[in-house]
Amino acid sequence: MILPPVPERALTELGRTEGGPETLGLLVRDQHTRRLLLLRAVLDAAEAADARVLPAAALNRLHEDWALLEEAEGLERAAHRARPAAGTGTGARPAPGTGPNQVDSPAGVFGPASGDASDLSAPDAFVPGPPAERSTGDGNGHVPADRAPSPSRTPHPTGDDTSAPALPDPPPTGVRSLLLHPFTGPWARDALRGLGTVTGPAAERDSREPARALAHFGSLAVVGAVRAGVSCAVRLSARDGVLTLPSLGALRTGRPGDTEVGVVHRRGRLTFRLPGEADVVVQVQSGVGAWSEAPAWTPAYALPGLLPGSAPMPLDDLDPYRTARGGPRPYTLSGPVTLDDADRKHWLHAWSGTAAALGLGGERRLMEAAALLRCLVPLSTPPGAVPGRAAGSCSGTRREAFGAVLSSAPATATAFAATLVHEIQHTKLAALGDMMTLHHADDEARHFAPWRPDPRPYDGLLQGAYSHLALADFFQRTALAARHPADRDAAWARHARYQEQVGAVLPALVGSGDLTTRGRQFVDRMVEVYERLAEQPAPRGQTARATAYVRAARTLWTQRHTPRR
Repeated sequence: MILPPVPERALTELGRTEGGPETLGLLVRDQHTRRLLLLRAVLDAAEAADARVLPAAALNRLHEDWALLEEAEGLERAAHRARPAAGTGTGARPAPGTGPNQVDSPAGVFGPASGDASDLSAPDAFVPGPPAERSTGDGNGHVPADRAPSPSRTPHPTGDDTSAPALPDPPPTGVRSLLLHPFTGPWARDALRGLGTVTGPAAERDSREPARALAHFGSLAVVGAVRAGVSCAVRLSARDGVLTLPSLGALRTGRPGDTEVGVVHRRGRLTFRLPGEADVVVQVQSGVGAWSEAPAWTPAYALPGLLPGSAPMPLDDLDPYRTARGGPRPYTLSGPVTLDDADRKHWLHAWSGTAAALGLGGERRLMEAAALLRCLVPLSTPPGAVPGRAAGSCSGTRREAFGAVLSSAPATATAFAATLVHEIQHTKLAALGDMMTLHHADDEARHFAPWRPDPRPYDGLLQGAYSHLALADFFQRTALAARHPADRDAAWARHARYQEQVGAVLPALVGSGDLTTRGRQFVDRMVEVYERLAEQPAPRGQTARATAYVRAARTLWTQRHTPRR
């Protein structure tokens, strides 16, 4: 597979921590391409798996799921193609998946490998219309729109970058949105891990895992059928007593272990059937969620769209793949949490002011969030932290779940905006790292980072500096635009600390002999931003406190990590 190279303009924009519409569109299309190829790899692995790893019945079930998805997308496409004939006029944008470089259907990606996968890397693949703006964390802690909001234009500290950013294109819809959803990536990797277990006696592994992982795809197929209006009657597996239908909700069977559940969809109504129990009937809503009077059903929940007229933002506390399954968690990252009504109200309150807070820190920050953020995953409050306080929060992203941000409950809208800025930088840099090699440094953790108590490898240092540089810029703009002295002082304090932290690690980044030529170009652009921000420093007192903080952090780090002779 040959993917398009990263243009110089895109590398320059990303090095300056802000991507324009074409640059962000490039990242999104590349990630979408990789997602579809990953899904194709799942089917190839299933087809090649030994019957001892994947029983024939499980493989047949996978084929049936793909057939249902193909039927659903075929119906969607027929409906989209019929719309221009109804009088939409010339110049209408083609429906998702109908452009000259589009993959026609799931079968086009997952059918027999008779073609060349290089078609999947076409510049226009998967994202209809012109390119648009579209975001892995270090643990410190799309939406269509008819018109942009009108946040107060924040002057750039040096007067450049005064052009208004373009609005993002809508995300994929229907079946394509399921295949490209952030959590499809973790599911696919989980399935591949299970299918790759082909050595050793069966007693050394859980022989159920490959079939259990692939069974989740049946839930995606049913959701695709529901969204397209395809009637179906299937049997799905409730894993450990829970059957999750992404974007709709979850059924809790009350039974331990895995349980088979009959599911019937007719005209927007889902009926779940368990032997010996009353049927659970669920009415499907447009957008996110489905509702039922049955206490066994929990509907999916979404916050309002970030921009006026945009699609709701899922606040997903149900998907089984929203966080890593097994293994150690990343540094300081707490576990997933199920929200109650009070929790959701708190999230809604903070979210309602987030767009304005992002706009205050620069319109590009708002547009990046609108373009890149596809869902939010609530996390529990970290141990020992005080709920509702920014200092007690945590957040992160996952490389395999492009577009998802994991976060504990935000304390305020400004704190949540800063979290999104932080995590979207990680998302962009991780996506760029998939497209090109920035450095050849090894994974040895030996570098000082003032935002972490432990040594960091070079890549982790680069990731942290990149996100903190964006935060320094965000809070400088926020301080310059703030109307109230208390808000202005708080923003300057945050800017000063982030600016000082970045300055402490730039010499190690710039001085590395492991940078590639393009990696050095990228880091040089980061230095330009740092120097530009330094032209308009925080008040002297804020700067002095930030300097003292970083100096103390370095002293403590050196005491802990310098070998004693």
